[in-house]
Amino acid sequence: MVTAGNVNDCTQLTQVMAAIRVPRIGAGRPRVRPDHLVGDKGYSSRAIRAWLRRRGIGHTIPERADQVRNRARRGRRGGRPPAFDRHVYKRRNVVERCFNRLKQWRGIATRYDKTAESYQAAVTLAALLMWL
Repeated sequence: MVTAGNVNDCTQLTQVMAAIRVPRIGAGRPRVRPDHLVGDKGYSSRAIRAWLRRRGIGHTIPERADQVRNRARRGRRGGRPPAFDRHVYKRRNVVERCFNRLKQWRGIATRYDKTAESYQAAVTLAALLMWL
């Protein structure tokens, strides 16, 4: 999904998750629900965690520092901290490195393109050239 540059990623999570279609090898419908989601601190909110829990999607999302402080300030009423697997989260660096390589293309980093289609084409072209 392509949005304006000042739109927070976490507001688009439900639309991105609804657009996921992973084809199966052989016959069968494509998969529409991942087994696990790994997100950065931008996705750390009760609403997102509850949404993932309702759909049975496991998640590894670190807590933001202000959420940790607020939970500690509330004491026992703050509840338990959400589960976090450091070993799973360490694999996220592959995604971050890919974003870094894509943003080395000046047109992608600053988004000079006027239409979403031409911007997606530029990202696809850059990804193909990185892959080669």
